[in-house]
Amino acid sequence: MAGTGNNKLTIVMYPWFAMGHLTPYLLTANKFAERGHKIILIIPPKAQSKLGPLNLYPDLIEFRPISIPHVEGLSAHVETTNDVTIQDQHLLRHALDLTQPAVQSLLSNLKPDFIFFDLLHWLPGLARRLKIKSVHYSVVSPASMGFLFADGPEIEDIVHGPTGFPASIKLYKHTARDFKFFGTIKEMGSGLTMKQRLMTAICETDAIGFRTCKEIEGPYCQFLESKLNKPILLAGPIVPKPQASTLDQKWADWLNKFKPKSVIFCAFGSEAVLSKDQFEELLLGFELTGFPFLIALRPPSGVDKIEEALPKGFEERTKERGIVHGDWVPQQQILKHPSVGSFFTHCGYGSMWEGLMSHCQLVVLPHVADQYIHARLVSGDLKIGVEVEKGDEDGLFTKEGVHRAIMAAMAEDSEIGKEVRANHDKWREFLLSKGFESDYFDNFVENLRGLLE
Repeated sequence: MAGTGNNKLTIVMYPWFAMGHLTPYLLTANKFAERGHKIILIIPPKAQSKLGPLNLYPDLIEFRPISIPHVEGLSAHVETTNDVTIQDQHLLRHALDLTQPAVQSLLSNLKPDFIFFDLLHWLPGLARRLKIKSVHYSVVSPASMGFLFADGPEIEDIVHGPTGFPASIKLYKHTARDFKFFGTIKEMGSGLTMKQRLMTAICETDAIGFRTCKEIEGPYCQFLESKLNKPILLAGPIVPKPQASTLDQKWADWLNKFKPKSVIFCAFGSEAVLSKDQFEELLLGFELTGFPFLIALRPPSGVDKIEEALPKGFEERTKERGIVHGDWVPQQQILKHPSVGSFFTHCGYGSMWEGLMSHCQLVVLPHVADQYIHARLVSGDLKIGVEVEKGDEDGLFTKEGVHRAIMAAMAEDSEIGKEVRANHDKWREFLLSKGFESDYFDNFVENLRGLLE
């Protein structure tokens, strides 16, 4: 094997082609490279410009672009989920399935110690034939993966999770319906449902890795171990290292106008797109709070420019204390600014950890299946944030609900705010304690080595 003789590992990584998967894989690659291990990260060709600045060890982390095979109905420009609607993402999955011959050739030539992957269900079998160990490296939480085992004819069978699951997380009925849909629609090419694809991947792999720690999600890891009877390896929390560059002057100048801990920063990742009605409710809820705000979101569905979607009179009423921006912003640097007091997030797994490590009060508004589970971890298990209430059946939120959640977190006289602030401070101090993150990852590497023996 590639790592034999010099005690250093060689790992190929092939994540799903979404920035929310590619980025955490690269952050993990940085951790490996920091310890002298070699990483080959398979990426879509045009992603190199976005990922390049995050590669802290270019001598040890090699980007290996792979061509996207042609699939009928998939435009030639599509490389990541950012380029396609959620309804057509199955075509991109089919295209990546068609890369199997190219990946087999790559693995045969490189002979790595491990292949890390997530959605490509055929990789464990291919790796086994080539005598390479496979690790399903998840970008969602163990709690989210646990819901794959929820089954039954009724929606209520999914709402409370599978038998033996920790009882603290309960889903909305509309989220449970999404999980049920997840397990019923067979996709082009593979003939599998998304649930079958994931279950095949996690059942066939040699081990499963998560970016978490047992102190946060221990009961959910134990549940998975009992169900799968295979190693569950924890890499510890992995968040980007603070960027050396300073915050862009335009953002710094604007934020500097406000008193400490008063600004609400809202961001929902690179893919979340609200309906126009829900977008308006969100903005009007922010207006009701009276707090200054910086909102960075994609334009709502059916709208090209975010300015076209603002509620009537909203810009004029809030121009002295609010910005609505329709493009990327430097999230980590904004969260560190002293004027920012609250992080209003969709609770993607990466954003959940960034929020946890920050000094900002957390308000969570999830949009898709795994985010609801992460939100329940934040607002329920850990009690470090406040979740915006949604309709059980329709999944809709109101401006009043947005206002209530923000005020519960931010208002000086809020008992809920005092509780979540104290809990958040306790967990942040624990997670940032000296040696915690590095010790976890060192142990992760040693557990990987144990799989090679």
